Formats: sequence, C-alpha cells, structure tokens
Amino acid sequence: MSVPPAVSMFIAAFILLNAIVGVVTYITLLERKFAARMQSRIGPYYVGWPHGWLQPIADAVKLMIKEDIVPAPADRAVYNLAPLVFLVPCMLVFATIPFAPGLGVADLNIGVLFFLAVSALEIVGLFMGGWGSNNKYALLSAMRAVNQIISYDLPFIFAALVPVLLTGSMQMSAIVGAQHGLAGWFVLYPVIGQLAFVAYLIAALAAENRVPFDILEAESELIAGFRVEYSGMKFALIQLGEYAHMLGTSFLGALLFLGGWLGPGPAWLGPIWFLLKAVFVFLILTWVRWSFVRIRVDQILAISWKLLLPATVVLLLATGFVVAAGGGRGL
Repeated sequence: MSVPPAVSMFIAAFILLNAIVGVVTYITLLERKFAARMQSRIGPYYVGWPHGWLQPIADAVKLMIKEDIVPAPADRAVYNLAPLVFLVPCMLVFATIPFAPGLGVADLNIGVLFFLAVSALEIVGLFMGGWGSNNKYALLSAMRAVNQIISYDLPFIFAALVPVLLTGSMQMSAIVGAQHGLAGWFVLYPVIGQLAFVAYLIAALAAENRVPFDILEAESELIAGFRVEYSGMKFALIQLGEYAHMLGTSFLGALLFLGGWLGPGPAWLGPIWFLLKAVFVFLILTWVRWSFVRIRVDQILAISWKLLLPATVVLLLATGFVVAAGGGRGL
C-alpha cells in the first residue's frame, strides 16, 4: 500500500525536526568544547564522563524543570508567543535544504529565495520578545537587533546570490551539482568565490548576533538583551532558535560555496560530508566569536552600509558580467 504524499511529507518533516533538535543540542557542546580548547581549558567534563557527553541533555532537563516567571508589567500574550514566533522560522529554513540527492523535505526550485526570506522572519519574534517584556533593557536590545539585522541582511543576500548567478538556478541541488570536484567548489572560483565567501561569513556573524557584532545582548549594559526577562523553557526555545538559525546558515554556506554533499567515496557518504562541511563553517564563526571583542554600534553599522553593502553589490555586478561574458554561463 502506497503512502499518501501528505503523510510521507509529514513523516519526513517530523524526522528532520527531531534530528535538527538533536544536532543543535550537541552543537552547543561542540562550541563550549571548542572555546575551551582555544582558551586552554577543559570545558564540560563530568556530566557524561569523561568528555561531558551528557551535558546538553542535563542543561535541557534543567531548563524544562525551572520555574516559568512572567514579569507583572509584561504584555502576556506577546511575551508568551514571542519564543515560538522566533523559533518557527529558524526551524523552517531546514525544510528546503537537501542533505543529499532525494534526501530532504522539499527541494524547491526557489530554495535559496525561500531560505533567505524565511530566515529573516526571526526578527519578528525577537522584537516581540523585547517589546512584550516591557523592560527597557529588552526593548533597547530589540531596537538594536532590528537595526543591525536589517543592515546585514542585504549584504548577506547579495553574497548568497553569487553562487546562484554562477549556477543560473535557485534550486539548492542544482547549485551543488554545478560544483563537481574539489576545484569546482564556488569558494575556489577565482577572486569572486573567495570574496563572496568572506562577505557571507561576515554578514552571517552579524545576522546571528555573534561577537564582534553582539551589541543586542551586550552584557555590560543590556544584561542578556531581549531575552533578559525569559526563564525556563521559554529561554530554552530562544536559545534553540538561535543555534538552529546559525546551523541553518552554516548548512547554506556549505551548499553554496563548499560543494554540499559532494566528496570522495561512495554516494552514501554524501550526508556525512555535508554535515562535516557545515560544522566547518560553524567552527569558523565560533573561532571568530571567541577571538575578538565587541565593537561599537556606529562601527557595526558603518561596516555594513559603507563597506560590506557596496562591496557585495559590486561583487554581484561583477559576477553578472562574468556570466554574461561567458554566454550566460558562469562556469
């Protein structure tokens, strides 16, 4: 008996959702271990001895049993809904990511456009959290976030569109298919590929509010930023959304610039190669986070509007010129 398409898609989405939650949970452990090694520390060690393998599970259980406190002056409807509004777009971006040929929920012909459009919706939940908390620190953080994320979304989109132009398609599987062989990776495309990848990483750092672009949760003046009034499971949902969005950005970077699931060995190794490449992008972002200090808000905006945005526009125009000069093919 054949399974109806709607049922099979629901099953695939359910499996993907749980897999992403599991991966995101342990990505936090990876970052803590990676940061500890950079600073000559051990990091989480005793919960799940000898390497702290159960630390993420212990953290999740702790957050689930913590008391949920709602501030008296908060707008309860907005305050309670904000974590879900923040989390849903961060998880929805994985719906169009193919992890191998035929392995994914939906490989849309506008996959890149869908990813970029949906990922930008996190800002709605973020601002709802800051506004609904009715806290001046949370509100100021939310206003900073709107300012910063919108500023860096434009260069992020322009950098991501460079491989789209080189391929001539927004379908993610087509972009991966155009990168056969190590030399075919778009990150190795002469000049254009390297500049686009660097711009993508910088814009991703800012869009994910990572150091040195973490002014919306600068602990020196804003405590924990827009999430300062959240506790328990609501705080956990916000953290889950942040790391899921960052992991999705890493997957997209691996697809656009590092050949996705393409690699040596049999085809069944494709998802493993893809995960390793995404983790590599994630570790680059983590390395930068734990290596630099926060910069001022005026400097952050100046980097975007005065440097990164014009540079990515010129880069996109140059890519279009290369494609046009090649008779409509950039490869």
